[in-house]
Amino acid sequence: MSGPDISVVVCVYTEDRWEDILAAVSSVRAQSRPALETLLVVDHNPTLLERLSGEYEETETVRVLANAGPRGLSAGRNTGIAAAGGAIIAFLDDDAVAERDWLRHFAAGYADPRVMAVGGRTMPVWASGRRPSWFPEEFDWVVGCTYKGLPAGRVQVRNVLGGNASFRRTAFDAAGGFATGIGRDGDKRPLGCEETELCIRLTRARPDAILLIDDRAVIHHRVPRVREHFAYFRTRTYAEGLSKALVARSVGAAKGLESERRYTTRVLPAGVVRGVRDAVLARPGGAGRAGAIVAGVLTAAGGYVLGSLRARRGGAVFSVVEIGDGPRPEEAAA
Repeated sequence: MSGPDISVVVCVYTEDRWEDILAAVSSVRAQSRPALETLLVVDHNPTLLERLSGEYEETETVRVLANAGPRGLSAGRNTGIAAAGGAIIAFLDDDAVAERDWLRHFAAGYADPRVMAVGGRTMPVWASGRRPSWFPEEFDWVVGCTYKGLPAGRVQVRNVLGGNASFRRTAFDAAGGFATGIGRDGDKRPLGCEETELCIRLTRARPDAILLIDDRAVIHHRVPRVREHFAYFRTRTYAEGLSKALVARSVGAAKGLESERRYTTRVLPAGVVRGVRDAVLARPGGAGRAGAIVAGVLTAAGGYVLGSLRARRGGAVFSVVEIGDGPRPEEAAA
């Protein structure tokens, strides 16, 4: 098949997601455009590492690796990048499944040699079977999904979303890997924004770089019941504020909050208006959605203020690592 080879990295950390992990791998193996390989990176869990190694022992296109860095998602991704043999490296969450043409749409985006990253659209699969009536679509990023307000189609963006994204291997040569100290660490506080920081760093290292989102590259992301409750919503929005403070410290507030300004001044006010209108019309969840948007903004702002204070006092530390010597494939013409 023409075009660059694609390695898919799936970072895993808990046996509680065993069936989800198997489903994620199966969705990669069923792609209309086959992946060169699937790399399962296990985050400091020897039992899971052994079990997955046994599960895929006779599967040539699936490799199981131990996270070679500190505990956490960023170091796991860096381990996968260093081991990958593809010219393009795609990332899939361990509790998500990709649609059949996911990699085909990613590959098409790299026809332009200036494109350094292509992301896709992530759809929520609610454990309860339906979206909670109070949960605003504008905040679907809380559960790792594409949110209302992102542009449709194939469009240029500041950053892709990490659970459904791909990068040229050369992007990491230019900018380094994912920063540790920003992203998730298992079930601890749900920090994020490591992909935002990386993408901004990448475009600084390569000013000609183009980053795209193609909403035809679809994955379906499972949302467990615990994340359907307001307590998780509040925790995640607060953590987002903390993370954004770290990003702003790294790349400056002008770039670090560029997209967020439009989001908070245009997208969210429109969402509040819709919620209030639905409440007046006695539609289910209208008042709850409007209230959740306001609460989410205030909680994220509180996290950002506290994170900024900690950063100034030296209490928040993260680091960017160079990717180790992995394969350096020749990129085929896309």
